[in-house]
Parts: sequence; structure tokens; C-alpha cells
Amino acid sequence: MLDEPFSEGTSYLHRADPRAKVVSAFAFAMLVAPVRSLPMALCAFALALVPVVAAQLPLPRLVRRLVVINLFILFLWLFLPFATPGETVWSLGPLHATAEGLREAALVTLKSNAIVLALIGLAATSGITETGHALASIGAPRKLSLLLLFTWRYLHVIEQEYRRLLTAARVRGFVARTDMRTYATYANLAGMVLVRSWDRAQRVQQAMRLRGFAGTFHRLYDFSTAPGDRIWACAFIAFTIAVLVTDIILRHGTPA
Repeated sequence: MLDEPFSEGTSYLHRADPRAKVVSAFAFAMLVAPVRSLPMALCAFALALVPVVAAQLPLPRLVRRLVVINLFILFLWLFLPFATPGETVWSLGPLHATAEGLREAALVTLKSNAIVLALIGLAATSGITETGHALASIGAPRKLSLLLLFTWRYLHVIEQEYRRLLTAARVRGFVARTDMRTYATYANLAGMVLVRSWDRAQRVQQAMRLRGFAGTFHRLYDFSTAPGDRIWACAFIAFTIAVLVTDIILRHGTPA
């Protein structure tokens, strides 16, 4: 089943206002993305570790998430050093790895991991439902928050439907192999999941209209922002701004 492994905890960040955490995570991602120097990218990575450590997140699950992300980044290390012009560091036959290409790959790796860690340490320490309501509370488009809430709710339903269809196929003697029959079975299975998901979406829409749904989910309680939440969020964003400003100074020099 789909779960939210990082939203369970008793740390301060788990209890903090989701709105402050969402704003901090979004600001961190937007401010770290333009960083171009390796020292400042390393500083951003170290800063991203702060909420992860503060939230006391389980290390094995965190490592598994990072492994998935870095599998995609691995392709950059396979191609970027050879595709970026610059000073050749070493050669592999007709391929020449450049220092500039290696630097770009390292930069992308540091920034990508930093942003993912910040999102996990901040946004993922709240449940998806709380995050969706927090987005609506800070002025994000209502359709975006509704899309997030509905997607999370019905991903579980789609998964259950898929498991039921797969179990039915196995009861009828289906065994996965590397042949055309297996591929056709999985294709039919995916098609049936889509058809049944569409039918369920239609029924859910009709049921919600009958109950007077007007495009807004009402909460039983309001968010409350403690002074400590504001201080923590402001400090985290301020340090991130300092990283970006220092990066600009290192690249362009101090303005006269």
C-alpha cells in the first residue's frame, strides 16, 4: 500500500505548521536552483540536512528515496562529462571527459539531492492531506490543491483495483513470463484499471455533487502558526538567501 513514512514522528518539525514548512521548502528549491558554484551547492546540501536531522527521519527509508533519485542522475554522469566542451581530463577511446562536464554533473547532483532532502525534511513531515490544505491556505491555486488531494486519495483505490484484477488473473492460472501472452495480459490489465478508474471517477463526481460539493474541502480545525514556526521558517529561508547571494558574489565579484 502507498504510505507516508516520513509524516509519522514526534519531532518539532512534525508538529510545526504545514504552511510554514511548505513555504520554506518552496523557497529553498527556488533559491538553490540558480546556484552555480560547487562550494555554495555543497553549503545548500549541508543546509538541507538540517531539517532531515531535526525531524529524526528513518535513515533506511531516506536512503532508499535518494537511491531512486540518484539512479536518474547517474545518466548525467554517463553523458554530461563527454558532451560538455572544455579541458579534457581523461579519455575513453574517442570519448573525452572534460573538467567542465564533471563540474556540471557534480553541481546537478548536489543541488538535486539538496532539494529532495529539503522537501522530505519539510513538506514530507506533514501528511499529504495537510499539505494540500496548506497549499490552499497560502494562496496556491485551488485546483492545484484539489488535484493533489484527489490524486492521493484515489491512488490507493486504483492500487486496490489493480491488485484485485491481478489476483483474479492469477486465480485463472496466469503466470508472468517473458512472452507475448504476458505482455498482452498486462496491457489488458492496465486498460481495465483505466476503464474502472474512469467509471469510479464518474460515480464519485455525481455523489459529491449530490452532497453539495462546491469545490472546497472544509476542515474541522484551522491551522495555527506558533512564533517558533515563523522564526524557524524565516531563519531557514534567510540562510538559503545567504547561500544564493554568496554564490552570486563568488561568480561576479562584490559590486563596486
